[in-house]
Amino acid sequence: MAINRSFFFDHVRLYLFDGKLKQSQVQGLDAILDYWGNKMEASDDRWLAYALATAHHETDRSMQPIKEYGSTAYFMKMYDCSGGRPLVAKNLGNTHPGDGAKYYGRGYVQLTGRRNYTDWSKRLDLDLAGNPDLALDPAIATRILFEGMQLGTFTGRKFADYFNPQKEDWLNARRIINGTDKANLIEGYGKRYYGGISYTT
Repeated sequence: MAINRSFFFDHVRLYLFDGKLKQSQVQGLDAILDYWGNKMEASDDRWLAYALATAHHETDRSMQPIKEYGSTAYFMKMYDCSGGRPLVAKNLGNTHPGDGAKYYGRGYVQLTGRRNYTDWSKRLDLDLAGNPDLALDPAIATRILFEGMQLGTFTGRKFADYFNPQKEDWLNARRIINGTDKANLIEGYGKRYYGGISYTT
């Protein structure tokens, strides 16, 4: 059974977008709902709600795959092996000078680091490592969002660790993506998206 999109959009427009949605936001939300309906509809609806909440936060409410905000100098400082955080760079697989400026965050989850781009190149059979901007393609970004969160490719944590028949943990689900960074905020988004998921006609 398909999600009632009229109810969904009325709900999220009011509770998550201050009463107004841009066409680009509608298109982004539709792309995520389409993927869910085509590939994952039999899964737990809380997974969908938390994926939407993640995209909501990571794209600054645009609901479009975006590039991380920042300058080349900022990315080099934050993510490069020659920058100010060599351990972070190492954990991201950024072992070559210049990796920080090349493998900054992109997409619905802000995919970051040579290791992640190389991993998804293999998973999708596409050269994301050679062309990181492929992660901005909505179809690719949506696959990375759902498959990465379902399989636990980002941090080792996955949807089923936090949402299953015995458990519902909206706060710690943030660990699927990025520790506890903004966990409370995203918990709220997730619960509001969940309130918009209805299958009644």
